[in-house]
Amino acid sequence: MSVTERVRAAYHRIARVDRPEIWIDLRPEADVLADAENLDARRAAGESLPLYGKLAAVKGNIDVAGLPTTAACPEYAYLPGEDAPVVARLRAAGALILGTTNLDQFATGLVGTRSPHGAVRNAIDPAYVSGGSSSGSAVAVALGIADLALGTDTAGSGRVPAAFNGIVGLKPTRGLLPTTGVVPACASIDCVTVFARTVDEATAAFACLSEPRDLPVVHRPFRIGVPLELGPLQDGWAEAFTAAARSFGEAGAELVTVDISPFLAAARLLYEGAFVAERYSAAGEFIDAHPDAVDPAVRQIISAAKDIPAHRVFSDLATLSGLSQEASAVLSSVDCVLLPTTTEHPTIAEVEADPLGVNARLGRFTNSTNLLGLSSLAVPAGTVGGLPFGVMLVGAANADRILADVARLVPRRTRIAVVGAHLRGQPLNHELTSRGGRFVAAGPTAAEYRLYALDTVPPKPGLVRVGPGGSDGPDGSAIEAEVWDLPMAGFGEFVAGVPAPLAIGKVRLADGSEVSGFVCEPAAVEGAEDITSYGGWLGYLSR
Repeated sequence: MSVTERVRAAYHRIARVDRPEIWIDLRPEADVLADAENLDARRAAGESLPLYGKLAAVKGNIDVAGLPTTAACPEYAYLPGEDAPVVARLRAAGALILGTTNLDQFATGLVGTRSPHGAVRNAIDPAYVSGGSSSGSAVAVALGIADLALGTDTAGSGRVPAAFNGIVGLKPTRGLLPTTGVVPACASIDCVTVFARTVDEATAAFACLSEPRDLPVVHRPFRIGVPLELGPLQDGWAEAFTAAARSFGEAGAELVTVDISPFLAAARLLYEGAFVAERYSAAGEFIDAHPDAVDPAVRQIISAAKDIPAHRVFSDLATLSGLSQEASAVLSSVDCVLLPTTTEHPTIAEVEADPLGVNARLGRFTNSTNLLGLSSLAVPAGTVGGLPFGVMLVGAANADRILADVARLVPRRTRIAVVGAHLRGQPLNHELTSRGGRFVAAGPTAAEYRLYALDTVPPKPGLVRVGPGGSDGPDGSAIEAEVWDLPMAGFGEFVAGVPAPLAIGKVRLADGSEVSGFVCEPAAVEGAEDITSYGGWLGYLSR
């Protein structure tokens, strides 16, 4: 699929998912298509473009030339004269910018609901929060609209949304990605982050965005710290974390029990101590002058920091120094520490009922990372109750490459595209989840397929590839699909149970990639109802 076709598919996907709250400013399709044509010319001229044709979204507190930077506060908006360096580097590497995304206002929150543009609903279940503050960026990737997205992370905003939406969130060591052109939350500890659907995609983007620096590499076997005590977690999450840790051990890592109390104590300092005063220095005067323009929870957090006395800052700095030495001692004995990314997954209604209390609980494991100057990588680790569960690797400063190598250690998995009875909420979805299947993304196939309703129990569709504008029959169309990944052992069991006339073949997705997926013998659809016009199985069922 050409870059132009990928752009058109993305805008078709945007219309189909109907999630306007993802975006603050979505660029006109014609402008992105013009960028695609220019990109092809650059490639033809021999330019090196490691992110050629990747579609990217940018959090709305990062400057994108030609679009207002608002930090989700329209009254604060300004029009930047140039891209932030991280955005300029994305473009230089061949990525195409779709627009700026919604966020918890002034990057203050881990919930994704504190915005005048609306709460960004979870990609999997819209009754649940998407996580903040980089909510729109994470959901754009999780829904298959963008390949990559930029977020920011002060207290966990580049990792909690990744966990809630089943994607990867790479929070680098402070200073590796420049923060020039970013509206600050706490300028001394803010980080630009990368969202992607895989570790390899995230690290490829990171390599294009980061400042040149030799990062250390550790050879196997890896030593991974596992906490003695995690504290309260949502039902099922402790078991999911134990299973995730076990998977690293089964892959050859040495699991070492560690005490994470210095990390937890440092986390409490971020909001319970004086460091929150830096948020007031960033946006406090604006908020005092425009109180009605600011989300009440954001206003309460930032305005309250105005009266923190200076001596408390120095006292907390001394406390943090001691905790940093203790955390460093823990990390000196292992290559990284494995943690749940967060503590629970609340509904939007639960956050509305207790906006500050819920938000505070979500940062238990993430709040300390930037205060302590550490690196971190959030990765999917299965599902609990049908929603994504994620874990986080935390390493010393500049351990970014090590974390990626550790994340790749888990048992090899493969991806499969499903279009019918195995979709989320459908009767055979358990055949994926019971074998360790993890939802990756929803999105369209390439426009090369017809879909037919088969006479089976339970009802299933048959996907037949006809090619674009097939000469022997009706033209192909894009069909809504879900991509799941499975452990190789589970994949083998799954394939063995696929009944005729269905089979597992290769399905081409809208981005041009191919994954294993359900296909149907052409003879089996003779006389079957052609349901292609509904766009997918769920569209047909809801007709």
